[in-house]
Amino acid sequence: MRKLQNIINQSYKIKDSVLLVLRLVLMYGFFNPAMIKIKDINSIAGWFESLGIPLPNLNVYLTTGTEVLGIILLALGLFTRWISIPLIVIMIVAIITVHLENGFNAGDNGFEIPLYYILMLLILFTFGAGKYSLDQFLKLNRNDK
Repeated sequence: MRKLQNIINQSYKIKDSVLLVLRLVLMYGFFNPAMIKIKDINSIAGWFESLGIPLPNLNVYLTTGTEVLGIILLALGLFTRWISIPLIVIMIVAIITVHLENGFNAGDNGFEIPLYYILMLLILFTFGAGKYSLDQFLKLNRNDK
C-alpha cells in the first residue's frame, strides 16, 4: 500500500509529459478534418448548409481557420488555454449538428470522440500547456510552477 501511495505522490512529475501528449493527440485529431475542409471547402460549406448551420460559407472558413490555427498552436504549446476555447465550441457544434443523433458510440459516428476532445481541451484549458511549450518559455503559464 505504501508503494502505491508513493507512486501516486510522485505522479506530478509526469504532468508536463502528459500535457505534451494531450496536445499532440489533439493536434493529430484535428489535422485530418482540417485538411479535408481545406481540400474541398465549397463542398463542406454545402454540407454545413444542409446541417442548418447559419452563414455556412463564413462558418466553414472560421472553422477551418480555427482548426489550422489550433493545430499550429497546440504543436507549439502557444496560447494553449486561449485556443482551447474555440476548439471546444467547434466540438460542441459538431456534437449537436452531426454526432448526437447517432448516439454515443464512435463506431456509429456518435459523440464519443468529440466528447473526448472536449475533455482533453478542458484539461489543457485548466492546466495549460506544461513546461514543454512556448507558453512556458515565454512565461505565459503564470499559474504554473
